[in-house]
Amino acid sequence: MDPGGQVEPQRTAAHEMFDADVASNRLGIELVSAAAGAAVARMRITPDMVNGHRIAHGGFVFLLADTAFALACNSHGPVTVAAGGEITFVRPARAGDTLLARASERTRYGRSGIYDVTVTRADGEVVAEFRGRSRSLRPATEPGPTPGDRGPAPDSGTPD
Repeated sequence: MDPGGQVEPQRTAAHEMFDADVASNRLGIELVSAAAGAAVARMRITPDMVNGHRIAHGGFVFLLADTAFALACNSHGPVTVAAGGEITFVRPARAGDTLLARASERTRYGRSGIYDVTVTRADGEVVAEFRGRSRSLRPATEPGPTPGDRGPAPDSGTPD
């Protein structure tokens, strides 16, 4: 309980991941909720997020959906990354709109999973539908490079 006597929501691995997610936090994405296999994230579309047609740039809508997907698939604990994702844009969002992305787990099999995310405006109208495929990483058994690390540069063969 917090000092005011309120029951605090249970923190998950998704909460820990979100706290370290610089990109999502800098864009103003908020973690509304996260539970086993599900998450809700919110983002306000700012004037800096619109394209030449004066509607929300699809990249920002994708990023919100991808963030909700990441929160849902990391709610179970093992470090999980995207193996792929696709989005269908249904209708536009505009500067000033607040978007809500609701992610839900469809299935998990082995270290893989499939998640659906629906992005809506505050009026409930669907803006986009996203489907993501996840892959949980195996725990490291010995020290080694982190994902994306290419290791040391090859020796050029010349003395220093």
